Amino acid sequence: MRIEWRGVAAVTGLITVLAHGVAKAADIRVLVTGAARGAYEELAPQFERATGHKLVSQFGLPPALVAKVDAGEPFDVIILSYDVAALIKQGKLVPASRTVLGQAGVGVAIRTGAPKPDFSTVEKFKRALLDAKFIATSGEGSSGRYVLVLLDRLGIAEQVKPKIKSGGAGRSAELVAAGEVDFVVSALPPLISNPMIEWLGLIPTELQSFIVFTAGLSSAAKEAQAGRALLSFLKTPAAVAVFKAKGLDPAP
Repeated sequence: MRIEWRGVAAVTGLITVLAHGVAKAADIRVLVTGAARGAYEELAPQFERATGHKLVSQFGLPPALVAKVDAGEPFDVIILSYDVAALIKQGKLVPASRTVLGQAGVGVAIRTGAPKPDFSTVEKFKRALLDAKFIATSGEGSSGRYVLVLLDRLGIAEQVKPKIKSGGAGRSAELVAAGEVDFVVSALPPLISNPMIEWLGLIPTELQSFIVFTAGLSSAAKEAQAGRALLSFLKTPAAVAVFKAKGLDPAP
């Protein structure tokens, strides 16, 4: 999807970005959660064209990215599929830089044309998990870790955990698209760009946990000014539209 800059709000957003200054082009080191990759890769060229800066990006699951931060690997901006507040408390991010990008609920998706499980109630969702031969999750991703908590809560962890297939960033989408699992339990953003995947909807409200996507600026950022420009850009109407198109709803 191509997002064009239209309307007063979008123009105002672009002016805000440019106001941070582009006199000196910078290489901005960005750590990006795999769940936001689809939206980010669409937005990155727009930001680079508008500012002259270059984004040097690394993608991965949140634990791997946080491990890089903990190890002292240099970065300017981090985008995670959970709240960066913990990193702020640790002094690793600038407090005022916390930027909320949106949220996504946990739901179910299948390979296009595959049988559709009934997960309309808590008991039916539980039965679908028990009856499945294999399911996919995002593993160490935010939704994958929540699924493990949910299985314990439902009292079926022992039966279902051996059926779970997962892997690195993007692996859950590959598994369900290839028909290697009955269905995937995940947030929508990592799945939405694959034409072989059909999103069926969110799990029952009683079991739901919305995943908040946030970003922040490193306390040791080499390119702090340019990093702030990127964070401002990610909140412009054009960027919000891309995030929404990629499965991320505005957060309250």
